[in-house]
Amino acid sequence: MMSIIIENKKIGINNKPFIIAEMSGNHNQSLERALEIVEAAATTGAHALKIQTYTADTITLDVESPDFLISDEGNLWKGRKLHDLYDEAHTPWEWHKPIFDRAKELGMIAFSTPFDETAVDFLEELDVPLYKIASFENTDLPLIKKVASTGKPMIVSTGMATLAELDELVCTAKEAGCKDLVLLKCTSTYPATPENTNILTIPHMKQLFEDVQIGLSDHTMGIGVSVASVALGATVIEKHFTLNRADGGVDAAFSMEPTEMKALVEETERAWLALGNVTYGPTEKEKKSLKFRRSIYVSKDIKAGEEFTKDNIKIVRPGYGLEPKYYETILGKVANKSMTKGTPLKYQNLF
Repeated sequence: MMSIIIENKKIGINNKPFIIAEMSGNHNQSLERALEIVEAAATTGAHALKIQTYTADTITLDVESPDFLISDEGNLWKGRKLHDLYDEAHTPWEWHKPIFDRAKELGMIAFSTPFDETAVDFLEELDVPLYKIASFENTDLPLIKKVASTGKPMIVSTGMATLAELDELVCTAKEAGCKDLVLLKCTSTYPATPENTNILTIPHMKQLFEDVQIGLSDHTMGIGVSVASVALGATVIEKHFTLNRADGGVDAAFSMEPTEMKALVEETERAWLALGNVTYGPTEKEKKSLKFRRSIYVSKDIKAGEEFTKDNIKIVRPGYGLEPKYYETILGKVANKSMTKGTPLKYQNLF
């Protein structure tokens, strides 16, 4: 697929990975902290800053019912009521403009994840350059249609989606007006474990959806999974980002700190540079190293008319003599001139 152009950034296999720092709820209900997160993200070299646009009332219901209580064992938010959790985590809508403005001033693309139609309408007023659809909303086809109808690029996390659901998602988005689409392989556990991430799905998704960019929404700790995903063809990496995990917050436990995000930016670019092309034989840079291959040398002084034996010729470095594959053929042949130890053996030295 051809590259997607978002503002001044190109997304595609011929461009370095597009790195998104996801603030989510790591602002801890402080606009000052939110702006500090934006500034920290910019210093790491991340290309984009993403937030989320919802209120507790637009994403869930404030009711006392087991359905709305997180009760899964091992869940990071076990015991929390959905409405309370989202009320704590949401980014006030009046903060969006100052956050976006600061990100743009620092050279980053700023955008958001809307969770209902009112959020899309609000973000359109702010003229966001692209949209993100979260994993838990990737089956919300009305929302996908609404976002796609803006005609702007869409990034969609694919956590939990079956292949049939992905096909329906892609078809819906394209039919509704989306021309530039990115699917992010995602495991919707927080944090995710490497063994449950299955990034071999990335090249498979690239085969199935040829006109879509494929990336990774990574909830694992560290940068190893993200770097590996680039080797498999991921062109976009999204990671949650905070100033310091020790500060706490609803997403802090699985978020990257600035030094880690900087390493992510650098190492994913190195992985991308290493992809290169399918090639065999010495590269232009390697040609100077050919002389350090092994070849056949005289290992003991030889007189004219003397036979070549295992005692007087040897396969050694450097590579100025005959190639090692001729060694057995040369044994028993006769030297046509005297040669001293350290002479590279050539065809013209044989009778």
